[in-house]
Amino acid sequence: MKPPAPAATAAPPALDYRTAFDLAPIGLVLSRRRLMIDCNRELLAMFGAARDDIVGRSFEALYPTPVEFERTGARIVASLDRHGRYADERVMRRIDGSLFWCHVSGRTLDPNDPHAAGIWAFEDLSSKRSVAVEFTPREREIAALLVEGLTSKLIGRQLGVSPRTVDVYRARLMRKMGAATTGELVGKLMA
Repeated sequence: MKPPAPAATAAPPALDYRTAFDLAPIGLVLSRRRLMIDCNRELLAMFGAARDDIVGRSFEALYPTPVEFERTGARIVASLDRHGRYADERVMRRIDGSLFWCHVSGRTLDPNDPHAAGIWAFEDLSSKRSVAVEFTPREREIAALLVEGLTSKLIGRQLGVSPRTVDVYRARLMRKMGAATTGELVGKLMA
């Protein structure tokens, strides 16, 4: 008696750009004028979204507040490098309303018109950093920039506020987080 023939195995998916985009291990979004025109599976999973929740909608749907959406858009334009690239860590909002820390990096296709079109990558930092305390939108912005190691002067310049205003918000963050020093605050924000 002959042994049974081996079962046919399914061919792996074709290796093309669409497959690479769809199966990338990070969330990816293609944008035009701050509207999400396409995204991959990882982004949908990260934000707990269906395609209809994302595609064709403004990035504003992924921000904790409309104010943070506007401020981040302005900060991106002001902070692009000479190649049209930008990256930061910020708090984002899932479709169910829960907040999480996210590393966002991207590139505009035209540095002279940054929001015309771009590609953006999102990495969920929940396993490394949680949102344990309720912050105001401005506190979230300042916390994210403190984690990057910026001084009050540099944060103030980036946000268009005085360094003294940054110091007031940093003191509020320190109270909320139970931190005695800025270094301790940054450590707790990153924990």
